[in-house]
Formats: sequence, structure tokens, C-alpha cells
Amino acid sequence: MMKNIAHWLAMAAAALAFNAHAADGFNPDDWKHKQKTVIDTTAEGVELKQGAAQLPLALRLHTGNFPFAEAKPDGSDLRVVAADGKTPLRFHIEKFDAANELAVVWVQQPKITPSAKTDAVILLWGNDKAASVADAKGSYDAPQSLVLHFSEEGPVRDATGNANHPRDFTARRVAGPLGDAASLDGSAVLTVPASPSLKLVAANGLTFTAWIKPAANAAGTLFQQGEGNKGLALAVKGGKLLAVVDGKEFASKATLLADTWQHVAMSLIGGRLTFYLEGAEAGTADVSVADSTADIRLAAGFTGELDEVTLAATSRSADYIKALHGSQQPDSLMFSSGEEGGGEGESYIGILLGALTLDGWIVIGILAVMGVVSFSVMIGKTLFLGRADKANVVFLNRFRDNPRKLLRPDSLDTKAITEDTAMRHSTLFRLYKIGIEEMRHRFVDQGKADTEASLSAAALNSIRAAMDAALVRENQRLNSQIVLLTIAISGGPFLGLLGTVVGVMITFAAIAAAGDVNVNSIAPGIAAALVATVAGLAVAIPALFGYNWLAIRIKNVSADTQVFADEFLTRSAELYSA
Repeated sequence: MMKNIAHWLAMAAAALAFNAHAADGFNPDDWKHKQKTVIDTTAEGVELKQGAAQLPLALRLHTGNFPFAEAKPDGSDLRVVAADGKTPLRFHIEKFDAANELAVVWVQQPKITPSAKTDAVILLWGNDKAASVADAKGSYDAPQSLVLHFSEEGPVRDATGNANHPRDFTARRVAGPLGDAASLDGSAVLTVPASPSLKLVAANGLTFTAWIKPAANAAGTLFQQGEGNKGLALAVKGGKLLAVVDGKEFASKATLLADTWQHVAMSLIGGRLTFYLEGAEAGTADVSVADSTADIRLAAGFTGELDEVTLAATSRSADYIKALHGSQQPDSLMFSSGEEGGGEGESYIGILLGALTLDGWIVIGILAVMGVVSFSVMIGKTLFLGRADKANVVFLNRFRDNPRKLLRPDSLDTKAITEDTAMRHSTLFRLYKIGIEEMRHRFVDQGKADTEASLSAAALNSIRAAMDAALVRENQRLNSQIVLLTIAISGGPFLGLLGTVVGVMITFAAIAAAGDVNVNSIAPGIAAALVATVAGLAVAIPALFGYNWLAIRIKNVSADTQVFADEFLTRSAELYSA
């Protein structure tokens, strides 16, 4: 097990080293200006229930939120880092128009925590020596097979690293919801030649998204993959979104508005197709779609405007599409300004807690219970031993002041001390009471026989046996619940290790599924996984110190009790020798 953990951690370290090398020379302090943008997934922003991962966020820069005069004219000094203010995030610039003070920057956010305001990105600028490090390919995850921004000069190009460029198409550009958009009159068709990354595999899933502004009574096909009437298509007809599968139409529930920008999406997984309009589900259909390796046709017969067309070879979650739509709206509620450079401590805690998986929370919950039990035992035992020590001192002082009277079962002093409630916490008193009762029984029998009160060797041995039995019970009482501390000491670290192992496994499985290895996808998961080990040690270490301290105190009380038993028997033998 330990070898496997070491292997996984070595892989993580290698990935971290790779990304650190890629950002060699990057020091956030070299940039003069920074601006924090908080990602709000609560009900006040764009509420997400499950969160999302590897999401490309669109940062809109304009006169109201960005001083273009402080940056280089082409935006090459821009950098984006995570909420910790240090970890570089991959990004690329769709448009940077310093003259008109408008820009769109796409940032890959590794993870978005649901129902929280803990995630954030920090934009840096103001470094004349900085060269561009924009990375369009790295801004998207592996399943993202096609992204068309329509903002480039000349032919439309795919922004991902798959080079799925439309064949010989130059759009007439107009202002769009994100940078520039394509204006279409119904005669143009964007044909994307078939490639391995564009292969439609129904079992793997597919997600198509776009911003559209249909003309009045517009009809046309937004997306099509297949030959002739065979295959899958997403069309606009009669103010509705239609999915067309092998010539059969399936309509969405929502109605499209004419001459208005709207975000539309379609996801497919197996035989389940889902429509989305403005980030919300707009209907589902059960379909049977065959795998296809055909060319992709976009905007065939469509009249209106088109922007930000994306295609992914996977079925994106409802939260992913909602976050995609929410983050791309003008003045999105998903984004709010944060204080520059502040809140690092909160960010670290937020990152760790946000990245914890269900198994991690379960392990930490178990450890929390163990921790509460351990502290309860330590506190309870400390109070118990404290009362026992004080009562023992009081009893021993009274016994040694006048042992002869207290060794006579029928004396007033003996009766007074046995009825004294202050003695109930004393282990010595409980032992004394058993010994004096044994003596009383024998003296009563001797009184009936009209013989002098005395203790034979056999009687003393009998009393010793009774007191030894009581001593064993006292030791059991002193050591009760201590086993719970030993369980916390030995079990806490192993439970924490279990949480770390499972967390590391889930992290690497998620990375493998996403097909993208970078510091931002590895670091939060590994860090959160290690929280379980820290929690295990946090339970075990106090329990270890408490156990050792209590063990010494219990040993001292037990030793005092044993010494008193010997003293009691010795004085009794002297007083009542036969």
C-alpha cells in the first residue's frame, strides 16, 4: 500500500514539476497590477448544485472594469492565476482591442465548487518585459473537439488543439455576445472535415453549444453529422429547437426569440438527448443514434447571427452547461470583484474543503467522532483522577492520624468515616471499607463465641484476598475507557491514510477521464486527499499524549492503593495478633 501511495505521489510531483518548468521565471510580484474575480455559485449568482470541472470561463474586459492604458497594447503581459495568487492558469485571448477598450479572455478553471464563493481567478497585468504565454489549446480539456470564436481576421479557425478548421469559410463579422460573431444569410455552410477527434460515438456522448440570434421566421440546421437523412442534427424551425435523428424530428419545449441572442445546447449520451436554452433544460428525447465519422455541417440554411460554437466528444452535465451560459453573459452574476491580493488563508481552506470528495468527508466525519470521544475520555478521566487524588489525601491523613481507632470496626471514628460522603471518591477508602467489613464479620462471630477479638494468619490471608479482589476492581475502574484512546492512537492515522489513498485514486481517475494533466487539476485533489491524513494525526497525537499522561496518573493511584492495602494489613496484624 505504501509503495502505491509513494508511486502516486511521485506522479503528482512529476506533474507539478512539469508545470512549474512550464511557468519557469513566473513571479506574480513582477506584475504591477492585479484584479480578483470571485466565482459565485450560490443563489445570489449562478447557482450550481454539483459544480463543474475544466470549465472555460470568459472574462470580459471593458472600460468599466479594466484600465487598458496600464497593460501592453496587445495584452501580451496578461497573466491569470488561481485564488491563491500564485498558481498560473491556462488562458488565451479571443480579442484584445486596446483602442476601443474591449477584450475577451478565456481561462480554464480547473474546478468550480457548488453553492460557494470560494473559487476565484486573479488577472495580472503591467509588466513591460512579459511576453505572451496565451495557450488556446491548454484552455480546453481533452474532450473539447471544436471551438469557433469568429473573432479572427480571415478564415474561421478552431481554437482547440485539434485543428478542426472549417473548410474555406470567412465569416462576415458583426458584434456578438462574446467578441465578434458571424452574420449568416442562409446561403453559407460551415463544413468541418471529419477527423478522429470529431467522431460521434453515442456511448461516449456529445455536447453542442452555440450563441444564436435567429432572424424572424428563421429555419436552418445549426449542427449536422451524418450522410443524407442519416445521422444527428440540431435545427431551428418554427421558433423551436429540433433534434433530427435519421429524419425523425424531436422538438424542445422552449421557444426561441427572434432577433435576440440566446444560448442553445444539446447533449447526447447513449440514447438520451437533452435540449438546453439559456442554460436551463428545455426538454429531453429518447433517441437511437448510430456512431458516425462523417463531416460536420454548421449553420446550413440558417439566417441570423452565430457565435461561440463548441462541440465536445462527451456529454456535459447540466451544471456545466448552466455555468457555461452563466459565465458568458454580459455583467454575469457569476462574477464579482474581490479585494486585490486578499483572503489567501480563506482561499486555501476553501480550496481544500471544496476539493474534498465524499469518501474524504466520511473519513473525516468518523475521525471527528473519534476525536470527540477521545477528548471526552481524557477530560472525564482527568476529573475522575483529580477527585480520587484529593479524596485519597484527605482519607490517608485521617487514617494515619489515628490508625488504632479506625481499625476498630465498632469505634465511633470508624462509623463516622464510613458515613462521610466526602470519602466516596477515594480508592483507598473503598479498599479500607472492604477490609474493615471483613474484620467486623469475624469479630461478630468471635463475640458470639465469647472469645477475644483477634485475627489469625488465615483470617489475615482471607482479608488480603478480599482486598486484592477489590484492588483488581479498582484498577479496572481506573483503566475503564482508556482503550478508546488506544483505538484513536492506532486507528486514527490508518483511517486518515485510507482517506488519502482513496482521494488520490479518485484524483488520478478524474485526471485520466479528463485526459489533461496540469498542476491545477492535480494539486487541489492531492491537497484535499492529504487533509484526511492530517485529520487522522490530529486525532491520534492528542490521544497519545493524553494516554501517556493518564497512564502515569493511574499507575500512581494504583500504587498508592497497593501500598495502603499492605499498610492496612500490617497494622491490623499488629493490633489483633492472635
